[in-house]
Amino acid sequence: MHWLQSRFGLDEQIIDIDKFTGVIKSHWKQAGGLAANVVGTISRSGVAVAAGLMNLVLVPVIGFYLLRDWDLMVARIGDLLPKRIRPVVTRLATEADEVLGAFLRGQFSVMLALGTIYAVGLWLIDLELALLIGMVAGLISFIPYLGSIVGVFAACLAAIVQFHDVWSLIPVLAVFGVGQMLEGMVLTPLLVGDRIGLHPVAVIFAVLAGGQLFGFVGILLALPVASVIMVLLRHVHDLYKDSELYTVNSSESDSNLD
Repeated sequence: MHWLQSRFGLDEQIIDIDKFTGVIKSHWKQAGGLAANVVGTISRSGVAVAAGLMNLVLVPVIGFYLLRDWDLMVARIGDLLPKRIRPVVTRLATEADEVLGAFLRGQFSVMLALGTIYAVGLWLIDLELALLIGMVAGLISFIPYLGSIVGVFAACLAAIVQFHDVWSLIPVLAVFGVGQMLEGMVLTPLLVGDRIGLHPVAVIFAVLAGGQLFGFVGILLALPVASVIMVLLRHVHDLYKDSELYTVNSSESDSNLD
């Protein structure tokens, strides 16, 4: 304090040590709590970043070994199955694998078609970043609502910067609105439903039911789960057609008709 007074010519009354000490004592608990919160937040963020980096390293490694040893693992699992049910389980697993593969190919087709619709629509309203925004929004549309949210936000921001007019947001919203309607009513039922063998009405019902029961995760997994359930229902249907219950009833009805 003496050095500050002599160096800068400050008055002793300006630097009141007792008052300064009292302020620190009255707020030291709050300062400690704030410091603890800051340290906790930084530590949690650090753990999250470390976990994300670990996943980036582990996922390719685990994926490589799963792809390399997949046939061996399937064969080992098949050997553990009872011989009586092994052919049925193998057939159902093969059909489910084919249906899920068809679903993934259909979903990729929907993503490309939706990205093309967005890009063309934004190009028609003279947006400079139409191709980039449209394709990005389409390619991440496999996550429900995320593609449209990201696309609307990016396109609205680009429209404001380019046109400097709030009214330019209306055609942007119209493009994404039309894209969402086409995705739900045309693209997904045709490109995904036909490939997995589901009726377009069944596709819409599965998505709505999944969202109603399980929310976001239900919408994401609705069609894969519905396709596997369809395989199981086909097997149950075949069992019923081959059972005595069906054949006896059918023979009795034919005799009554005669």
